[in-house]
Amino acid sequence: MANTSGSTAFNLDLSELVEEAFERAGTELRTGYDLRTARRSLNIMFADWANRGINMWTIEQGIIPLVQGQNTYALPDDTIDLLEHVIRTGGNVATTQADLTITRISVSTYATIPNKIQQARPIQVWIQRFNAQSSPTGLTLSTTINSTATEAVLNSTVGLPASGFVKIGSEIINYSYISGNTLYNCFRGQQNTTAASHTSGATVYWTQLPAITVWPTPDNAQQYQFVYWRLRRTQDAGGGVNIMDVPFRFIPAMAAGLAYYIAGKVPAGMERLPILKAQYDEAWDLASQEDREKAALRLVPRQQFIGSTI
Repeated sequence: MANTSGSTAFNLDLSELVEEAFERAGTELRTGYDLRTARRSLNIMFADWANRGINMWTIEQGIIPLVQGQNTYALPDDTIDLLEHVIRTGGNVATTQADLTITRISVSTYATIPNKIQQARPIQVWIQRFNAQSSPTGLTLSTTINSTATEAVLNSTVGLPASGFVKIGSEIINYSYISGNTLYNCFRGQQNTTAASHTSGATVYWTQLPAITVWPTPDNAQQYQFVYWRLRRTQDAGGGVNIMDVPFRFIPAMAAGLAYYIAGKVPAGMERLPILKAQYDEAWDLASQEDREKAALRLVPRQQFIGSTI
């Protein structure tokens, strides 16, 4: 009986993946531009995969400590969406920890809440799926602020939303409201940045971060944490020597998809497009059907009791 390899580490680095895709498309990888255009197509394909549904290997857990009086918190830049979330009380101490339901609501529902600064244990969350871009505003600090300041005076606040995030230097700051040219109720060092002093004239950027807004606004009755499971973006294709941020079960779909994308760019691949598209669809269906949780379905009805007096 022949000996087996004893290895289960097969994968494709970017250059091998691109070579496989070009061969399937009926051509060869010859130039640096061929590698660059293939890398671009691969990144676009990964973006398409994010739109197709949940990719199990990109699910990550995160914890945000909640602060009294702060209702909006930044998520990591590469967050696509949140799948599950709870409010944890008692911190991470096993004897006192309790994970409590928090209901996801839409912006329309959040807008109808009369008192958004009411403080209590949060029971609802609005998830803001922004693009994590920082935009120049032409605004600057008018006064120097230290690392603990909760107000920031700007030369103007034109163009800034009524509440949100700004970036000064490497620090991200969440502000609750604006009056005149001043940002009030500033929560410093957001998204794992460090609160620091900033001098007058420092440039202020508006930062459109993915974020959560909880309601009610946290009080100080006990310690709260927002515990979530997020769907993150698939990592970029990289420079050529790295392997992809894709598990082995998706390697056939990745190779078939890239071959289909490349075939649409090169004359030799045009006549192969229908076949490559069929192969890509089949490989994706097989991988996505396997890439799922294999657990019993559990439905928990929300109970509501309405009483009446006669």
